[in-house]
Amino acid sequence: MIKTFDLTDKVALVTGGYGHLGKAIVEAMIHHGANVYVLGRNEAKFQDSFGKGSAAEFEHCDISSLDSIKLAFENIYQAHGRIDVLVNNAYYARSGPGEVFNSDDFVYSLEGTLVSVFNCIESVAGYFKKQESGKIINVSSMFGFVPPKFDNYAESPEFLNPPQYGAAKAGVIQLTKYYAAYLGKYGVQVNCVSPGPFPSLEVQKDSTFVSNLSKSTLLGRIGQPEDLAGSFIFLSSAASDYITGQNLVVDGGWTTK
Repeated sequence: MIKTFDLTDKVALVTGGYGHLGKAIVEAMIHHGANVYVLGRNEAKFQDSFGKGSAAEFEHCDISSLDSIKLAFENIYQAHGRIDVLVNNAYYARSGPGEVFNSDDFVYSLEGTLVSVFNCIESVAGYFKKQESGKIINVSSMFGFVPPKFDNYAESPEFLNPPQYGAAKAGVIQLTKYYAAYLGKYGVQVNCVSPGPFPSLEVQKDSTFVSNLSKSTLLGRIGQPEDLAGSFIFLSSAASDYITGQNLVVDGGWTTK
């Protein structure tokens, strides 16, 4: 019998796993039995997020450096003899205040949000081909396929997602489909999760903005990290072995309202 959501002894890598949403993904994977590596640049942030005694392990990885990505993956592969799951959650971006846009920020953000995912996929693909198994879960956004509701930002322009964010996240969705087609013959599944309104704790201090986001959903509330974690367990587990090239939208109904 297939243990549908059992991740026991699976080796899972989560880039940016100590952030607002990343931490919930990591903790859910650990709960289901996985050996989870948090890949990031700042071990102090990892320690602050998870504390002592956590089952999560830290591996230094700078997603702006292809060499750093390759070294991190190689270190983990040598330690376990395999990699089972890669979650491409980390990104870096830059933008001006409100509706101040420029091409330098656009290019920088494409590199940090899209090119970094490409480099991670390419760096893990060789291991997955050799194993003839593996799961890649990319993190996009609902703004990868719908525009922002600009009225929501009228009183909080500093929270507006700039055009480069949506453009890059749209690219992540297409990259998912491309690699699902390319790696399918090796028994590899590549899928994507697109979160909706999951503002950080800092952003949640703006009650007016949170109210506007909540009203834009069908459920009448913003998402909490635990609302997102289950989708990653599903896509990491045997339950999704016949699912690939898909974009799972977790948005409280925002994009159907």
